[in-house]
Amino acid sequence: MNIGLFLLIKPFASVEDQLIAAKEMGFKCADITDTNAGGSMLGTAGFSPTLSLDDNPFDIKRLFDKYDMNISTVCAHANLIDPSKPSRYGTAEIMKAIKIAAAIGVKDVITTENEPSTEWGEKLDFDQRTFVIAEKLYEPVKMAEDYGVRLLLENHGPITDTIEGLSRIFELLDDAPALGLNLDTGNTWLGGTDPVEVAKKFKDKIHHIHWKDLGEDWLDKRGKQYGAGFSTIAMGEGIIDIKGVCDVLRDKGIENSTLEIIGEEDMLKKSVEFLKSCGML
Repeated sequence: MNIGLFLLIKPFASVEDQLIAAKEMGFKCADITDTNAGGSMLGTAGFSPTLSLDDNPFDIKRLFDKYDMNISTVCAHANLIDPSKPSRYGTAEIMKAIKIAAAIGVKDVITTENEPSTEWGEKLDFDQRTFVIAEKLYEPVKMAEDYGVRLLLENHGPITDTIEGLSRIFELLDDAPALGLNLDTGNTWLGGTDPVEVAKKFKDKIHHIHWKDLGEDWLDKRGKQYGAGFSTIAMGEGIIDIKGVCDVLRDKGIENSTLEIIGEEDMLKKSVEFLKSCGML
C-alpha cells in the first residue's frame, strides 16, 4: 500500500508549495485535496491549495509529475443533503471531478454528504436523507462506470458515518460496481461507529483509506460531530483501534491511502512506521 498525504501541509500555500513539502519529506503520492468550479481568487494568487475542476487535467498531471508525485485520488467532497443551488458543491462538481480523474488515469474520486447547513436539510429524516443523497449521486455513478473510474463515499456525515446509512445508499444505487468506499478511520469513530466494524462490513467496497487517529479529548464530541478534518497526533497514539482496521484490510490489496494529519515531519514518519508495523506496507 502506498501512503500519501493530504496536501494541506503548509497554511496559505499553493498546490505546488504543498507538493514540494511532501516530496522533501519523502512521500511519493498525494490526493488532489481541494477542488473548486471556475476560478479561485486565493488559488490564483497562490494562497490556497485548490485546483479548478475547469482546468486542463493534463496541466494538473504535469504539476504532480514535476515533483515525481503520483495522484492518489481526486477529492470532491460535496453537500448532498441540503437543496441544490449553483454555489453549493454537488452533483455537477462531482461529475467534473470524474472527468478529470478519467483523463489523467486516476482511478478514484472521493465524495461525501457532509452535515446539512440549512433548516430544510436538518429536518429531513433518515429515509429522506438517504434518498436525496442517492438521487444526487445517481448520474455521477453512471458516469464513473462509463469512464472506468470509481466514486468512493467517505465517512463524513450523519449518514455515511453509519453502517445503516452506507448500506441504504449502496442499496438505492443498486450496489453499482463503480460505487465504493473511502474509509476514514477518524470520521467513522467520531460519528459514533466502530471503524473496524465498517471495515468488516464493507471490505469488498473499500478502495482507499484516510488515516486519522484521535485522542481522548475527542470523546465528548463522539456521536455529535461528523468529520474531524485532521488529526494532531501520530497514528497509534490515540484511542481508535487502527490496528484492528489493519487486521481486517491487510489482505485487501488496497493500492493507495492518505495520512490526514497536521503536524511536524517526525509525526508523519512515525505514522508511516506504525502502519508498517501493522502490515500495511
